[in-house]
Amino acid sequence: MLTICGLLSGVVVAAAAFPAVAMSGLAAKAGGESFAALPSELKETDAPQFSRMVAADGKTEIAVFYDEFRNVVPVKDISPNMLNAIVSAEDHKFYDHNGVDLKGVARAFVSNNSDSSEGQQGASTLTMQYVRMSLSYSAPNWQAVVDATADTPKRKINEIKYAMQVEKEMSKEEILQGYLNKAPFGNGAYGVAAAAQVYFQKSPKNLTVPEAALLAGMVKATDGFDPTDPTKYPKAVGRRDWVLKNMLDLHYITQKQYDDGIKTKVPHTTKRTGNGCAATKNNSWGFFCDYFYRWWMSREEFGKTTYDRERRLKTGGYTIRATMDVKATAAAKDNIKDMIGNKDRDALLLAAVQPGTGQVKALAANRNFKLDDGKNPLSSDPKKKAAKVKSTYPNTTNPLLSGGGDINGYQAGSVFKMFTMVAALEAGYPLAYPINTEYRYKSPTYLDSGAPAECNGHYCPANASQSEKGPYNMWTGFGSSVNTYFVPLEERVGAEKVVKIAQKFGVKFREPNDNDLATKYAHDWGSFTLGVSASTPLDMANAYATLAADGMYCEPTPVQQITEHDGTKIDVGKKHCTRATSADVARATIDAARCPVGDQAQLGSCGGHTTAGDAHGIVKHPIFGKTGTTDGDKTASLIIGTNSMVVAGYLVNPDYQNHPYKMRHDVVNPAVEDTLRDIMKGKDKVEFKKPKGTKISKGEQVSIPGVKCSSVDAAKSRVEDAGFTATVGTEIASDCPKGQAAGTEPSGQTVKGGFVAIQVSSGPAPSGAGPSGAPTGPGGTPGGGGPGGGPGR
Repeated sequence: MLTICGLLSGVVVAAAAFPAVAMSGLAAKAGGESFAALPSELKETDAPQFSRMVAADGKTEIAVFYDEFRNVVPVKDISPNMLNAIVSAEDHKFYDHNGVDLKGVARAFVSNNSDSSEGQQGASTLTMQYVRMSLSYSAPNWQAVVDATADTPKRKINEIKYAMQVEKEMSKEEILQGYLNKAPFGNGAYGVAAAAQVYFQKSPKNLTVPEAALLAGMVKATDGFDPTDPTKYPKAVGRRDWVLKNMLDLHYITQKQYDDGIKTKVPHTTKRTGNGCAATKNNSWGFFCDYFYRWWMSREEFGKTTYDRERRLKTGGYTIRATMDVKATAAAKDNIKDMIGNKDRDALLLAAVQPGTGQVKALAANRNFKLDDGKNPLSSDPKKKAAKVKSTYPNTTNPLLSGGGDINGYQAGSVFKMFTMVAALEAGYPLAYPINTEYRYKSPTYLDSGAPAECNGHYCPANASQSEKGPYNMWTGFGSSVNTYFVPLEERVGAEKVVKIAQKFGVKFREPNDNDLATKYAHDWGSFTLGVSASTPLDMANAYATLAADGMYCEPTPVQQITEHDGTKIDVGKKHCTRATSADVARATIDAARCPVGDQAQLGSCGGHTTAGDAHGIVKHPIFGKTGTTDGDKTASLIIGTNSMVVAGYLVNPDYQNHPYKMRHDVVNPAVEDTLRDIMKGKDKVEFKKPKGTKISKGEQVSIPGVKCSSVDAAKSRVEDAGFTATVGTEIASDCPKGQAAGTEPSGQTVKGGFVAIQVSSGPAPSGAGPSGAPTGPGGTPGGGGPGGGPGR
């Protein structure tokens, strides 16, 4: 090293390295103390490398994210052929010099001023080139990048000093490893691992002699020796053969290897790896990928600004093990295809979430996740169509399932009644709590002036069918989705408490008007229980998953584990759960929620009340859930869950939500039911847990006094004196004289302070006629809200 330092002193180095500037001011500045004062400690910074996202199975690649397509690999994973080829192409004396090859510098100057185009060598050693790339990647700003790569004598002098220090601190193998991981190889490939993948679809460990020679020859001028360009293909072949000849001359290969190498055909094409969510390995994974990307961009742990976060994702070399289940996603997509096509104006959206973890297992839609390529028709919204705004089908990158950007969500209807039931149970109302309902209910509490369900300044919702009236409890009211049960129930609890429960269960009020109502006027939001607030399938799948998790709300996440390139695990995206309600309330809610989907309650009776009665027979597991439609059937929704998975489906028009036509449950229901069936196939059937005790289901039971064959007025007084709310019910055949009390509904016992209907005798039943009883509310099939009644089932 002392000899080298001596040679570098003063004008000698300038004259040797840069003859053209030997007499310039730089020559004097290069001497003695000035050269010694130059910086020598190289700030080593990792080169940008791609981040890779794999599915929940840990092996299926979903997508990669990068600014430069690069994957850093250790030297042991690089073929010796590649190490020998790069030395043969760039620095014959690499193993002999200490960072600077003075003879090579002089030889390069002479060679580079000759007519040769194939055999030129630069003045820089591999070590100096490595220094140049390292300075560029560690540069704090754009000007520093320019300075680090500018072809100036000053830059060369800096490189020499740095190179000498690098050779003291790093082995030759380490320098080659750093060089080959940083070097560009053209066609979007940075580093040898990416180059081996792009040009030969293999690992760098398996590069053959001619393959290594081709890559090594390209580093000098990636564009000039690009084999994929027909006009440059001959130069690429010539450059490859020149490197092979150098390898032969340096005794890295035998004559036979050289002869075989030059006969090997150079590939004309490459296989570039797609970048980002628009280039997922399977297009149906695009919506999940986009959900992950937006999740990452929202996390301050990855940077203070969105720019910082994106750079970190695209340069950090992370391995992201996602929560996406390949089979669950395939099932969702296939079942969507069975019901609706990608070119349909309506979007069928399915989201699947695992209870107790918040892990998002599937997001699927009848859309291609891609930018519009000119094939999308104009929007179905007349106003947007007039303005020449395109629709979101068949191609879109909008977050239709998870929300964000321009997507605030969709009104989902009666699936929101679950929040009212939770709030009521928390307030001490049992599942058996009865309310005598009417077809249309005039709320004494909520005002709704000017709205469709307004009557004389009051909120007056109606049911889906005029036959839906009479006594209902939470089992039968939820099973038949009775609007005029849940609005009075919300009144008793307080709408603000119901809104608060929804927030605890993860509902996001993205729509500005919804947020305004939730934060300022929640106490007067009478229609909230009927699902007028915008939500997404992911929001609601996770809300119902909170029930299956015994009341623990787990923040939805697309990530199981994030690992840095060196194997360090990052503690971001892990399970984060908070208690949204008690385990007993969650279990009781599930018991009533078994009624709409054809399952049987354990704590009471569904009484045949159902809105998606086929679901249980299709899934063949214990299930719970709810259907939902909005006023005029503008959307249709269904959520079904087991202990281990919840699937939510929405049928909507994302481009024109206030459309005039009806959405159909016979489209959304089968897709949800069949998807959950496919996910649960082969899994154990696990029964839902019961709450402790019976108070939450039956409340405090009190005996109802006997009233049979007394006058109706006397019967009503007797019932009211016992502390119940009494009303006159319908006529039934009985042995009592016509017009007298025949009994009560319910009979025997009921909730303390509950509702009791006095049944009126119509006299004995005609001969041959079956028994008749008071209606307790019909079952029925899914339907929309009543006229001006807001959301229905």
